[in-house]
Amino acid sequence: MPARRVLLSVALALATVVGLAPGIATADPTHYYVALGDSLSRGYMPGVGDTDQGYADDLYATLHASDPTLQLVKLGCSGETTGTMINGGKCTDRYPVGTSQLAVAEQFLRDHAGQVTHLTLDIGANDVDNCASGGSIDPVCVTQGLLTIAANLNTILTGLQAAAGPVPLKIGMNYYDPFLASWLTGTQGKAVALASVALLEVLNVTEQTLYVLHGFKIADVALAFHSADFLTQRTVAPYGTLPTDVAFICQYTFMCSQANIHATAAGYQLIADAFRKRVS
Repeated sequence: MPARRVLLSVALALATVVGLAPGIATADPTHYYVALGDSLSRGYMPGVGDTDQGYADDLYATLHASDPTLQLVKLGCSGETTGTMINGGKCTDRYPVGTSQLAVAEQFLRDHAGQVTHLTLDIGANDVDNCASGGSIDPVCVTQGLLTIAANLNTILTGLQAAAGPVPLKIGMNYYDPFLASWLTGTQGKAVALASVALLEVLNVTEQTLYVLHGFKIADVALAFHSADFLTQRTVAPYGTLPTDVAFICQYTFMCSQANIHATAAGYQLIADAFRKRVS
């Protein structure tokens, strides 16, 4: 029987009603894995939209296999930036009007104090994705994006930390580099690919520093995707032999085939495996 996926609605995230017989106190054994973030957390697929194929779903399947009382609460929002995660406005169909993913997550964590055993987060890529376009990278856009991420991610993590209390396992994710696909477009594209790795490194170091300061472990997705390995090579059909980092982007995302940054099903599993290595 496949692992039971419990995709709780925002209403459940805001309040859980437990009926008890009069005079009988019963401990609720249910506990939760709360997945927060952007489209990678949701499981977005080009041409389909949000699915149950994100890394959170894959990680949950592994965790649930050894812990049947664990339930998955997916609160991520496709297209979410650090700003919209705080202030709302992106996924108005998922969260009550006037609230946000962060507010809903904080409320759920407070309402289920002591029951949330796993918390994962990826956020920030959408703050800088538009900085690479037209065969070049805009340094002013990058700088502003990184400053925004640093300020907003600190707000997000501070809020989660205050609401969550002693969650046994909190894991933040660094990112792979979809712009390595520019390598396929010629000399200028190779220059963009090389420059994008430097951008990725600054983004990931910025986020990792904040995650660690707030008690999060790091799922090293950049390493899983070999994101800075131009020295070794790997063959991927139909693109031929490529630097390993470029090959991983072509094999595990839709960037080379559809110019879409999202992971394939195998790519989401690769991300989930990076999270699983931090589960202890």
